[in-house]
Amino acid sequence: MSLEQLEKAFKGWNYRPYHALQVYAWLHRGVESFDDMTDISKQLRGELEKQYEIFNVSIVEKLTSKCDETIKYLLSLRDGALIESVLMKYHHGYTICISTQVGCKMGCVFCATGKMGFSRNLTASEMLSQIQSAQADLGIRISNVVLMGMGEPLDNYENTLIFLKLAASQKGMNIGMRHISVSTCGIIDKINDLAQRNISATLSVSLHAPNNEIRDQILPINKKFPVEELLSACRDYAQMTKRRVTYEYTMINNLNDSALCAKELANKIGGSLCHVNIIPINQIDGNNCNKSQHDQIKLFCDILLKKGISVTTRRSLGSDINASCGQLRARVKTSKILQQ
Repeated sequence: MSLEQLEKAFKGWNYRPYHALQVYAWLHRGVESFDDMTDISKQLRGELEKQYEIFNVSIVEKLTSKCDETIKYLLSLRDGALIESVLMKYHHGYTICISTQVGCKMGCVFCATGKMGFSRNLTASEMLSQIQSAQADLGIRISNVVLMGMGEPLDNYENTLIFLKLAASQKGMNIGMRHISVSTCGIIDKINDLAQRNISATLSVSLHAPNNEIRDQILPINKKFPVEELLSACRDYAQMTKRRVTYEYTMINNLNDSALCAKELANKIGGSLCHVNIIPINQIDGNNCNKSQHDQIKLFCDILLKKGISVTTRRSLGSDINASCGQLRARVKTSKILQQ
């Protein structure tokens, strides 16, 4: 609930706005029960207990990388469903990658989550709780959030909008909107709506190919939202928000990593406010997607740079703990099936 919603509810109970603010602040600290709200009256705590529920996540398993201190959490929701989040440490602070759905409908060929099917959307509070649980576990402050875990954020659009407002609330978690990235495989109508709302979060688009022929093989959603229409929506987004769009590009050997692909991509996005993030693919069971060679990745990047396009190669974090989305959840669920 937003602070305004709480204030309205509390007014109906004849409580003052500052009581609502107290509860709001406690919720954004990640309390697990209303009894933990020690500076409000027992009477109010009792009324809250009758009317509301706090939807927290709980840590089921935690893996810490010996390579780079990346931490992967397997988390349980109130109904027993499992999701994942990944905490990464950078020189500028901590970034967490959170999930927005249990499973995913999109079916991208290189994604472990897509092979699990879809169960349900996460609530905004379940998204927030992923941040809060990591902060409480490590005693840290998380400064950056990426909605790039399990699920497609724009397929859970209303809850994602609520999450963005709550996470950025100055009286709540107070994570600046510019420190939040929303990743999407390209749901154009929602991208357009985000632009109209002028939400200043960073838009990250899973492009992965410069044309429809290749992208159709990687992302089934491309048949509904083809490359030309998607890039047009992204150009409009950048113009309206004055924020550059990040194009995520997973390099797959002998599919989308040729020099011709790089030149075609440069021609299509050149002149727009954008950045390309090259991602060496994570190998998962059940597909034939292999990682591009280092020299091929370098050549691809060099072509983009010579065309004046900003490009970086994502550092591979947590490689020893299967840090790509869905892998830990899949292993745990498979283990449970074998035990049965």
